[in-house]
Formats: sequence, C-alpha cells, structure tokens
Amino acid sequence: MGAVDGFLKYNRELPEVRDPKARVADYEEIYVPFAEEKTNKQAARCMDCGIPFCHNGCPLGNHIPDFNDAVFNKDWETAFKILSSTNNFPEFTGRICPAPCEGSCVLGINKDPVAIELIEKSIAEEAFERGLVKANPPKTRTGKSVAVIGSGPAGLAAATQLNQAGHNVTVFERADQIGGLLRYGIPDFKLEKWTIDRRLKVMEEEGITFKTNANIGVNIPVNELEEKFNAIVLCGGSTVPRDLPLPGRGLKGIHFAMDFLSQQNKRVSKRDNVLVNHQGVDTKADIFATGKNVIVIGGGDTGSDCVGTSNRHKAKSVTQIELLSKPPESRTQLNPWPEWPMTLKTSSSHDEGCERAWAILTKEFIGNDKGELTGLRLVDINWGKNGMEEVPGTDRVIPCELALLAAGFVHPQKEGMIEQLGLELDERGNVKAENYATSKSGVFTAGDMRRGQSLVVWAISEGREAARAVDEFLEGASKLPSKSKSFYQLA
Repeated sequence: MGAVDGFLKYNRELPEVRDPKARVADYEEIYVPFAEEKTNKQAARCMDCGIPFCHNGCPLGNHIPDFNDAVFNKDWETAFKILSSTNNFPEFTGRICPAPCEGSCVLGINKDPVAIELIEKSIAEEAFERGLVKANPPKTRTGKSVAVIGSGPAGLAAATQLNQAGHNVTVFERADQIGGLLRYGIPDFKLEKWTIDRRLKVMEEEGITFKTNANIGVNIPVNELEEKFNAIVLCGGSTVPRDLPLPGRGLKGIHFAMDFLSQQNKRVSKRDNVLVNHQGVDTKADIFATGKNVIVIGGGDTGSDCVGTSNRHKAKSVTQIELLSKPPESRTQLNPWPEWPMTLKTSSSHDEGCERAWAILTKEFIGNDKGELTGLRLVDINWGKNGMEEVPGTDRVIPCELALLAAGFVHPQKEGMIEQLGLELDERGNVKAENYATSKSGVFTAGDMRRGQSLVVWAISEGREAARAVDEFLEGASKLPSKSKSFYQLA
C-alpha cells in the first residue's frame, strides 16, 4: 500500500463541474479536468483493507486496492493492466456507473468512501493518452463463429471476450450506429459518443465485425443466423418500457423517456433518422421540451437524464415526481454498510434546475379539445402497512404540456427474434437461462434481456460471463477469465 495514512491525510475530492447556467447551453461533458496529482491523493485514501468489501460491491469483481496502489505510485501501465483484466470498458463505467463499489468501501463506514469511479475513469483516460490501449487480436482462430445480437455494454463485452478466445465474432445492431443504450439512451453530457467510437475502433482492429440496421427476426431471419453461426448470444436488453395506462393516455404530448432521449442523442450526432425511436419504430413526432411545463414521471437515472435534456431544451419548468417516499439523507439502521445505500441521490441534472416531489400518484392525463396534453391530475399518497393510500384533499391538476414516462422497463421485446427462436421465458418475461444458456441449444443470453433492467456494470459482467459459457460450449473448456479468476491473477 502506497500511503498508510492516506485516508487520514486526504479528504474525498471530485472534479469540479462547469457552471450550470453555462453547461445547459451545450451537450458536452460537465466535468472539468482533474489534475493527476489530485488523482494520486484520492488513490492514497484506499486503506488496502484486510477484507476489501469493494470487491464484492463491484459486479465485475474489480481488484480495486491493487489498482489504487498503482495509481498512487503513478504506475499507470500496471493500473490499467489490473483494471482491464476484469473490466473491458472502464471509460464507460468511470463515467456512468453509480459505483456500488463505493457503497461497500470500508472507509465509507465513518468517512466519505474512496472515489473509485473517478480513479477508474482516470486510469482509462491515461491509458488511451499514453497509447496503452492497443488492438490485441488473438494469435490463433478456432474456426468457430458467434453472432452477438445487440451492441450495448453486454453485447460489446461478450464480443470482446469471445474474440479474445479466438472465435470469429459478428455483432448485429438494429439501430444505425453501434452502442445500444450507450449510444442512444445516455445523454452526451454524461457520456460523449467519441468515447464509444474510440473503443469500437480498437475492437474492429482486433477482428470483430459490426453490422448495423440489422433487426434480427425482422429484416434478417433468425434461421439465417442459425445456419451461419456456431452459437448465438442474445444481448438485446430490456426494451419494452413500463406504460401508464391511465385516462387520457392517448393525448399528444405523452412520450416514453427513451424516445425523448434517443431523439436528442441523434440530433447531437447529426443523424438523419431522428424520428425513429429506440425500438426502431417511426414515431412521426419530434419531441421537444422547449417552452413547456415538463413532468418527468419516475425518480431514477433515466428520469434525471430527461431533466437535464429538458433544461437544455429550455423548458418553461421541469418537475420530477416519484411514486415512492423520499429517501433519507443518510443510511438508516435498516440499511447498514456494506449494503447499497438507499439514500437521496441528487444528480447534476437536478442542480441545473428541477422541482422534485415524492409519494405522488398520477391519476389522469388532462387535455384540450385538440387532443393535446395540458395537465396531470395528481394526488399525494402515504405508504403504510396496507400499502399505498391516497391522502384526502390533495387531489389537484398541475399544468403539463410534455409528460415523460421514466418508470423503467418490464422485459425484452418478444415479437420477432425471441418468438421465432421459441425461447422459454421466466416469470418476469425475461429470457430464461441456466448458466447463460437458453432453452435452445447453441443460443445464449446476457444482460438486461436475461436479468431484467439493471446497471451498465452488471451488463458488462453478464457479457463476460456469458462469453465464457459460450466458449465452454464450443470448445469443451475455456481459458477466459471468470469473476473468481482474472488474467491479472493468472499472470
């Protein structure tokens, strides 16, 4: 360990953010550069615990104390070797992961946890800047071919690992660009798309083939893939959004959050298919928040992204409402360390301007004689032993010309690919799998399509583990790393 007393000498420090009034005028990343010396000090705060619970908190099992020590000693090459042994895309997780590892940091028991997410991003960016991220194609090929359906983090991770095992990998994406929700679901002010393009260039140099506008089960028959490939990995995600089938749902001005976000991402990227939504369907409607009272229904990260985008559209007002009660400011006795802290989260988008309200039930969408949304009927609720109860006398209508539904996703799209493959589903409507193998031989699944809506870091983990299962299926055994044993440990 580099600094025995680092956690006593240094306080947690994160990069400064650009002024909210200035940054809402663009879609560039909000953080200003962070000095290398400051990153070294943040890494020095790691206590190198006897039992590093951060390992367990991280779905990827990253060797966090090890790369923190390397960063403290300014050994960026070793730090990158350690981090990339378990994480294919630290440049993504270092920007958009909610950092469950920090929630399990031992230092977080009575002080601010180590800034692990910042350190991951710093390692990734230093590695690219120093030329440490290089194409590393496999020395030999197995002659086996694998089709990966979906190019989100799960699909990209599975493709990378399978390619390293020597298989010929083709990634199919129904959108016009590779990246899945990284590309069209996460706003550029959180993840600029050059970070994706930079990584894709390396993957292509390593021998991975990408095919866009390839909607399997629609414009490419499933049986065509079954004939051409030795295995198929489904990483299409959980793409069917949770709806609110309330009175007035058909009014103009009510949209799913992901359609709103994907449109804006395409505008920023100067794409010409803005009106095609995240499921590849023509929406026939431009969605703008400009000059409107915007209500975002749903209190999660997707809702927060809608807030930030609406502010950049120059909305008249932005309000985010949540069905559940307001979380506490700090842990309660029912939520002890090292559990994920169920506490109030305030994002950069909230800092840019947003009213927030909790324990609110939406009862009706109100419209005018033109069929346009004009307001939402809401009521306060209490959560008790009997569940949800409306608070008498709180029923009211508030003005709203744009309602964005950000209540999560229920399951993957069943029409087309899943139905044609005849796959078994679990009780939640996700693709059922055992050790990532579906009910059909040679077909595997990973990510949100298998486990349900989750985090980017979980998607990467799923893709890596599924790749190992596919490799075992094709070769009888696999040398690919698992969570319990990485390349770094084997070296």
